[in-house]
Amino acid sequence: MIQLGHICLIAAFATATYATAVALLGARRQAPALVQSARNGLYATSALIVLSSVSLVYLLLTDQFRVRYVAENSRIGMPVMYKVAAWWGGMAGSLLLWTFLLCVFAAVATWQNRNRHVALMPYVYAVCMATAGFFIAVQIFAANPFEVLQFTPADGRGLNPLLQNPAMAIHPPTLYLGFVGFTIPFAFAIGALASGQLDTSWLHSTRRWTILSWFFLAAGITLGAQWAYVELGWGGYWGWDPVENASLMPWLVATAYLHSVIIEEKKQMLRVWNMMLIITTFALCIFGTFLTRSGIVSSVHAFTVSNLGPMFATYLAITLAISFGLVAWRLPQLRSKQHLESVLSRESSFLFNNLVLVVACFAVLWGTMFPVITEAVRGVKITVGPPFFNRVNVPIFLLLLLLTGVGPLIAWRRASWPSLRRAFTYPAIAGAVTTAVMLAFRITDIYAILAFALSAFVIATIAQEFWRGTRARMASTTESWYEAFYRLTWRNKRRYGGYVIHLGVVFMAIGVAGSSVFQQEAEATVSPGGTFDIGGYTIQYSGLDSFQASGVDVVSASLVAFRGGEPQFRMLPQRHFHPPPNDENPTTEVAIWSSLRHDLYMVLAGWDGQNRTATFKAYLNPLVSWIWIGGWVLLFGTIICMIPDRRRSNTGIQNY
Repeated sequence: MIQLGHICLIAAFATATYATAVALLGARRQAPALVQSARNGLYATSALIVLSSVSLVYLLLTDQFRVRYVAENSRIGMPVMYKVAAWWGGMAGSLLLWTFLLCVFAAVATWQNRNRHVALMPYVYAVCMATAGFFIAVQIFAANPFEVLQFTPADGRGLNPLLQNPAMAIHPPTLYLGFVGFTIPFAFAIGALASGQLDTSWLHSTRRWTILSWFFLAAGITLGAQWAYVELGWGGYWGWDPVENASLMPWLVATAYLHSVIIEEKKQMLRVWNMMLIITTFALCIFGTFLTRSGIVSSVHAFTVSNLGPMFATYLAITLAISFGLVAWRLPQLRSKQHLESVLSRESSFLFNNLVLVVACFAVLWGTMFPVITEAVRGVKITVGPPFFNRVNVPIFLLLLLLTGVGPLIAWRRASWPSLRRAFTYPAIAGAVTTAVMLAFRITDIYAILAFALSAFVIATIAQEFWRGTRARMASTTESWYEAFYRLTWRNKRRYGGYVIHLGVVFMAIGVAGSSVFQQEAEATVSPGGTFDIGGYTIQYSGLDSFQASGVDVVSASLVAFRGGEPQFRMLPQRHFHPPPNDENPTTEVAIWSSLRHDLYMVLAGWDGQNRTATFKAYLNPLVSWIWIGGWVLLFGTIICMIPDRRRSNTGIQNY
């Protein structure tokens, strides 16, 4: 299996190189036989990478410690789920996963479009295979997952204990699905530029690929935040870590792209802008992979320092040069004859929304790379921490929240003042009432007031859009309220699914605002029977217990939370001490009691074994559950948007 995996990698590099060259040659000569051969080369590359991936997973599951990657990332006693997760737990394996997903996506996209976009598809094959070829080359020459040791260890190191968490088992592949997925719309964009097929047909073919990739990236970010929340023991979920930022940046630009293509499809505008956005999104996905593996930034999420940085930087530079060169070449054809007719229009609000999203991305990029830039220029690394990101990005994200509510209320082309007044009345009242309630409760933090008032404004906007659409259907049909609501959503899935996604984003904004502004902290050292208070709770410490579970030494504290003098629930914060070679990295296992109102978050920070005293850090995080609820609502809205529309044409053929 070791030889099979390595041989498949080498063969895949050969077939990917062949497919790239033959696809470009076939496009240039307009030779269908060469294009068909390139397509077969793509399928062959995909099959070889699947075989190579199966080989690595087999080696992990069967404890083949003669392979360096298996010895460094797995061990005999590790649960099967984490042995599979070891596939992406190390650098070489994660690169193979990246390649595996890319090849599978490329094969699916090729099969979907086998009879369409004849002039464009050869370039799609070339882009996908050139990207796959790069990642395969990195594995062959710099990070080989099948490298063999000179000896066979009795056992492996296993995954870092911090990574042995269910959220971490699904977070990286989910994030990679987003990163890799954007290769497909990027490849179609390059194909459209290279072939001159610059109508909107390629946008229609990649719309669901873009939405799905956007969703997986959002889900990966949310799962990563949830992992940080339950595993790192610091009471938070987002610390503006460089690798966290690397996943946020392409998501911001992709969000701008998803909104912007609506204008191109409806009005044939912003075509240059959309090309720049999808190119930037893909480049930021590669940049995020580069950040994680180059070692130029320090992060709890990053892999160890390696020599892969120059390879990724070179590939990224070549990609950007070719992409922007194609845009410059096709600029006369990309320029739109249509123009914005009014500042008070939905087109204008979408464009402004795009600009703000791009500014937010640039702010995150600047803060992330500033330490690297200062070290290169001045020889001194100046660290940029969360205060900078919060100071710069919180106002930007509040403006985005406002635009989320404003966009649906403004008409296309040109909005009149009377129509604006009618559309904004109820959402504005909702925002004003929310502001008044918060002031009545003596909440004076300006960011908290704005966040909750704007959230109320957006929720009222979404409710109003559903209500008006449902009422209009009821007036024109004999449908009941339920039937009208259902058919309104079903026949306009893209629009109303988007509103559901916006609702999920608002819920997440509520959770972020509540947990950030109103978080309470307490730290106390107590003896058995002693108590301490936080946020209306009295926490009583009963004592410590030591035991062993699954080969891990556990120290567990027993706590009971009282409210109003009555016991409410029990909490068991713990520290885990792992066997060698991970014995120097004990992990904190927090205890969390969660409700819609708040989370009570308890950390065992230290203890004295002689007198049985223990030190606890406690956090009361209001509304944090709404972040995870928002993620599920976002998933539901994405599913609605992804469901195909069936319409019967005059020929009787069903179009999807």
